[in-house]
Amino acid sequence: MNRVATTPITLGASGLGERTGAEVLADALLESTVGNIDTSNMYAQGRSERHLGDAITRSGGIPTGKLIYSKADRDVVSGAFDGDRVRRSLDESLGRLGLDSLPLYQLHDPYTITFEEAMGPGGAVPALIALRDEGVIGAIGIASGTIGQVHEYVATGVFDVVLSHNRFTLVDRTAEPTFTLARELGMTVFNAAPFGGGTLANGASTYGYQEMPADFAAHLARVRALASEWSVDLAAAALQFSVGSPLIDTTVVGVSSLERLGALPSLIDSAVPDAFFDAIEKLGPPPASGND
Repeated sequence: MNRVATTPITLGASGLGERTGAEVLADALLESTVGNIDTSNMYAQGRSERHLGDAITRSGGIPTGKLIYSKADRDVVSGAFDGDRVRRSLDESLGRLGLDSLPLYQLHDPYTITFEEAMGPGGAVPALIALRDEGVIGAIGIASGTIGQVHEYVATGVFDVVLSHNRFTLVDRTAEPTFTLARELGMTVFNAAPFGGGTLANGASTYGYQEMPADFAAHLARVRALASEWSVDLAAAALQFSVGSPLIDTTVVGVSSLERLGALPSLIDSAVPDAFFDAIEKLGPPPASGND
């Protein structure tokens, strides 16, 4: 099992290139001392990696101690996601970033192929393993939103890293069995979207970008009421829940603006009493969020 160096917070660059001011934000992400950077071949149709590559060029290289992780994606036209596509995806990622290798490259959202196709001869996973053996990537991972799919890949024991989003938060523990298994296997665990798609940060009426079941919404309302009762910043509590979990190596927080990047230190340092988290646990296990 190849361990991956991590920082408590990883800066998610999925939105980089979706808005104006991407160059400035890319420079800020690269220079930030908050954490490493996570991107993907498909993010913003490749613009996320391209902006990061341009920032690396402008700065004269990646700052010492900083890591950039990326992911393999299917062919956007054909949906192909076999071994050849994985190698082309990596070539595209390295070309945009201007790098010769990556510390981590993950199989990202393999929705257009079956598990058997991914694992079989000529499939995406054997290609990732070969690239790791060749030293072009330091570690391989599975990164997807569908936790049942993620669990199946984790159980193979061939991956170094797992990443799931919106499934392990202050109000959702769906990913706990998968992350527990990953821990037992010695994998590095990336927990993305600790705010549940913004719900725990901005009060959105959806969770994980989907409508909430009534019982889940009622549980979330009780959590919000506790935050108000304890005068706790719910976003800070949500972030610290993930960062403080023994199951999690790094928490991936999407950063789409300079304002969001600038707000992270205060969320990390905000005082959230242990007793508040105890009060949350006393509410009982969260109901299903409806995201799987």
